[in-house]
Amino acid sequence: MQDEYRTVPRAGVHETEVNRSRFLCALAPAATEQEAQEFVAAVRTEHADATHNCWAYVIGADASVQKASDDGEPGGTAGVPMLQMLLRRDMRYVVAVVTRYYGGVKLGAGGLIRAYGGAVGEALDALGTVTRRRFRLATVTVDHQRAGKVQNDLRATGRTVRDVHYAEAVTIEIGLPDADVAAFRAWLADITAGTARFETGGESYGDA
Repeated sequence: MQDEYRTVPRAGVHETEVNRSRFLCALAPAATEQEAQEFVAAVRTEHADATHNCWAYVIGADASVQKASDDGEPGGTAGVPMLQMLLRRDMRYVVAVVTRYYGGVKLGAGGLIRAYGGAVGEALDALGTVTRRRFRLATVTVDHQRAGKVQNDLRATGRTVRDVHYAEAVTIEIGLPDADVAAFRAWLADITAGTARFETGGESYGDA
């Protein structure tokens, strides 16, 4: 699995102009291929009068799903350069739609490739990106008496507290890098006098 990847923090649109043609690049995070397709459909509906609505998306931390469409532009001049720009920037779980309103000047194949790829690159620069890092899911189970101090100490040391459940004991869900597991186990035993239970689970990604 990838140790980290980049994505966009939110949906947004950035506009550029090339030889009087308007290029609007809409970007959005997409957790699944269906979400990506729904975003494409929404943009196509919003810009139904546009000359082209070309798109590309990358789903999966390892980029397992990669798809693109030229939407009527000459083959390989729109969707592919958009996809290549996303991959070059290590973007994952992201969808891009570039809407073109033709301005009367033909750009040629090379011009189209630069315009569509460039529109995505400029939009990424304008909207900004966030890095997601792989971490180990884990749970800390501790008595009520010590729970407050443990939570405070976790946050003070920059640990990600994902959830807290109160029952006979308090279960705190956290995420931490694999490399920190052994040191964390020792730290937890120290601050709880060995009374806390620590269990590791699966893997996920969170903000770096």
